[in-house]
Amino acid sequence: MEARVSAKIASLSAEQLKLVEKGARIIRRGGLVAFPTETVYGLGADALNTDAVAAIYEAKGRPSDNPLILHVSSIAMAEGVVEINARARILMEKFWPGPLSLVLTAKDVVPSRTRGGLSTAAVRMPDAAIALALIEKSGLPIAAPSANVSGRPSPTDAETVRSDIGAKIPLVIDGGDTRFGVESTVIDMTAGSAVLLRPGGLSKEAIEGALGEEVLLPQDQNIIRRSPGTRYRHYAPSLPLVLCCAQDVPKGARRWAWMGISEPQGEPCAQMIFKDKAEYAKELFRALRALEKSGAEIIYAETPDETGIGRALKDRLLRASGK
Repeated sequence: MEARVSAKIASLSAEQLKLVEKGARIIRRGGLVAFPTETVYGLGADALNTDAVAAIYEAKGRPSDNPLILHVSSIAMAEGVVEINARARILMEKFWPGPLSLVLTAKDVVPSRTRGGLSTAAVRMPDAAIALALIEKSGLPIAAPSANVSGRPSPTDAETVRSDIGAKIPLVIDGGDTRFGVESTVIDMTAGSAVLLRPGGLSKEAIEGALGEEVLLPQDQNIIRRSPGTRYRHYAPSLPLVLCCAQDVPKGARRWAWMGISEPQGEPCAQMIFKDKAEYAKELFRALRALEKSGAEIIYAETPDETGIGRALKDRLLRASGK
């Protein structure tokens, strides 16, 4: 793992490293930096600095009881902020760096503000060179929700970050488009069984294969709230969003836009067709922002099946629609 992290950081250009060094100085001073991960762009601050974390909530307009994920660059750094059990370590060694966040018992060093007032904290190691370098150079775990106005579609490119919150923060590091387009999978590892709190870039099936056991779905709302992105409406475009099958768009629907894998019946004023679920997920948030500017009055979106990345994609679509 250490070798993979070092290799990724070594792949950065001199110009990128210069921006990372600037970002690390801002983080150490208690400031905010937007940066790319493999999932979406994050809005980062020192996870152990209460005032810095408070600035994240203020910049996003984020509810104060919505916890933040701590981004680390090594298992040793994770051990400094949470209690790691044997099963969690299996997943870290298998899938880190990658789009997997693990909810574990927080250590006292993690401020209550970072944890959203909970006794647990979510940690992950991002699989993106700029993100890993920023954590390494700052020497701190970085708390980082998506770098957008709370409730809006998450940003998957730097320009979206700038248009949403660029005026509120000192630095946006541009790393191009993100690879997954949906946030990390969040798994609660504090009990006897692993519990899926939020589907994301790593499939439930892959996690079950690594653990050799079923990953349960949550039954208790108090457990669900340990994950960000599960209690409030998220990812919402400015237009109504309705999920349906390609053949079920209502006849005579008002001026409408379409997105999905299949061609719709009828005549949308704008449409975005993707080759498969992976591309649908990767382009979802960008598509929502584009279609809300298309002149349509409503967006119809194809409902994916729940295998692989489809589970995360369907979750984001449901939340964007307000369901």
